[in-house]
Amino acid sequence: MKISNQMYAALLAVVFLPACAPEVGSDAWCKQMEDKEKGDWTVNEATDFAKHCVFK
Repeated sequence: MKISNQMYAALLAVVFLPACAPEVGSDAWCKQMEDKEKGDWTVNEATDFAKHCVFK
């Protein structure tokens, strides 16, 4: 079974791209959320920000 280059690239992107985001609750994540427009936050992001960045 031969996997095409496009399929291989797509598989690598799915595996490695999510790893680029900082872990929720880390200092890097808190800084990223501070820089993000508040209107673009999801409910989960706002909850996590309050829990991990405001009420440490």
